[in-house]
Amino acid sequence: MSAFSLAARDSGTMLRRNLLHARRYPSLTLNLLLMPIVLLLLFVYVFGDVMSAGIGGGADRSAYIAYLVPGILLMTIGSTPAGTAVSVSMDMTEGIIARFRTMAIHRGAVLIGHVVGSVLQSVLSVVLVGAVAVAIGFRSTDATPVEWLAAFGLLVLVATAFTWIAVGMGLASPNAEAASNNALPMVILPLISSAFVPVDAMPGWFRPFAEYQPFTPAIETLRGLLLGSGIGDNGWLTVLWCVALTVLGYWWSTSLFGRDPK
Repeated sequence: MSAFSLAARDSGTMLRRNLLHARRYPSLTLNLLLMPIVLLLLFVYVFGDVMSAGIGGGADRSAYIAYLVPGILLMTIGSTPAGTAVSVSMDMTEGIIARFRTMAIHRGAVLIGHVVGSVLQSVLSVVLVGAVAVAIGFRSTDATPVEWLAAFGLLVLVATAFTWIAVGMGLASPNAEAASNNALPMVILPLISSAFVPVDAMPGWFRPFAEYQPFTPAIETLRGLLLGSGIGDNGWLTVLWCVALTVLGYWWSTSLFGRDPK
């Protein structure tokens, strides 16, 4: 059996382990999934009529639903890897990684299993949040099959990038509580992006950060694909951010994981 086949087999084993772990302890995933759904319902039914006036929708709540949903979907992507950071930290502190190091398995399989499992959970979470969005009135009638495929690819790319960062955070954290705190920026960043209001409506001193942080170009690209609005430079900015974060997260994670335990 080739080295690639062995790595793929071991990665598949680690993926099954992580998925079984997530199924046995679903509370963490549900807690992270609950926040995007609560914010979606809150901003639609409590603030929707007021917020729609600020984006040119008048009193039409459906205009704000269309604006809001892409941001909520990316917020879901940002929330899910936080659970991965906690899971990785628990593996490191509870001794299971030390056992894996003594076994004849591909060392990278442990990290790959976490990453692939987290991306699958992110996609499932997006599907669930998207179903809630459709139930309350979101529609994307102008998107072509190619644009839907590109939107799916965008979500997977963003999920992969932030999952590798989350894995690094989990490896660098001394315990699960610290990992949860370290992953908090991935949950907060979408709140200070264009998810809820246009960047142009923000104060001038705050606007540059909100405009060029990773989530804003990703949100605007997803809006362009699903709603037919212009994408502009946001597409290549999103790809650039995702590639940079993936490379950084991969290097960080493998460097920490490759250290000999003390």
